[in-house]
Amino acid sequence: MSQDVEVTRGEYIESSHKIHAAVVDRNGRLLYSVGDPDRLTFPRSSMKPFQTVPLIESGAADAYGYGDAEIALSCASHSGEPIHRETVLDVLSRAHLSEKDLQCGTHVPRDGESYRELIRAGRELTPVFSNCSGKHSGMLLTAAHLHEDTDTYREIGHPHQQRILSVIADVCDVPVEEIGIGVDGCGVPVHRLPLRGAALGFARLAKPEGTVSAQRADALNRIRSGMTARPEMVAGKNRFDTDLMRVFAGRLVAKVGAEGVQCIGVADLGIGIVVKVEDGSERAASVAAMEVLKQLGIGTSEQFEQLAEHVHAPVLNARKEQIGEIRPRFVLNSSAE
Repeated sequence: MSQDVEVTRGEYIESSHKIHAAVVDRNGRLLYSVGDPDRLTFPRSSMKPFQTVPLIESGAADAYGYGDAEIALSCASHSGEPIHRETVLDVLSRAHLSEKDLQCGTHVPRDGESYRELIRAGRELTPVFSNCSGKHSGMLLTAAHLHEDTDTYREIGHPHQQRILSVIADVCDVPVEEIGIGVDGCGVPVHRLPLRGAALGFARLAKPEGTVSAQRADALNRIRSGMTARPEMVAGKNRFDTDLMRVFAGRLVAKVGAEGVQCIGVADLGIGIVVKVEDGSERAASVAAMEVLKQLGIGTSEQFEQLAEHVHAPVLNARKEQIGEIRPRFVLNSSAE
């Protein structure tokens, strides 16, 4: 059976994307896979929920009045909508910090209207528009709360980045010395680990009790609850993570990662799912993730209908007419472990 997601034009297959996937329970047992479940991968922004753990465990989240919206934003790859930018600026002000303290760089936001308003006003893009500004603000506030240097918060040698590395090693059950370190698009360290390790992390984010310390379980529960209560802060309008968490109403926690990564945790089952598109294409990741959910029997027909544009994603022409679709063509392999 192929490991493909196909892209059609009319009745013809025009392109295809090879995928890898792992489905893992919260004790680390591989349940199902596609391709190589041990593929070493940078899950990129899918790790943001775990990068948020020290914000909570340090007491910084409580000290600076974080609620569900702020916690969700700390895990976000947001679209740069007004609600995202305003919340980032608000939390920074609580620690007497400002946008100039952010070291995430900037880019054109996914929210086109926000960008057009900026152009009409004759203003320049600033770091708050970065999809990682919520994560960076959480890192800054933790460093400030612990009286650590805020100028070097994104360097791997900073105590905060070492805390994050320790959390990822613990939750994903990968020794620190086996985690490869690179630099993410926003300038902070990014972590390379096997796909099944990332899936385990999301299984424990979904249902952490008895798998990590009580303090860490509380932090993971708070992060999952914040993300699922305020999914629009995790992504934004017309985004897969937002749509999926909203439709599944607390059952699923989801986080996209750059280069074709999608992670999902299933709260009632305590399982984690990770999909990696080999060529890094984002367009295939959500379609593959929805197919994994379908084959696992997770979700009702009504829920899949509400998410139809992610199940078989339409290919549109410049006139917004559908002239093809992105569709899955793989079968999960059951593991004998």
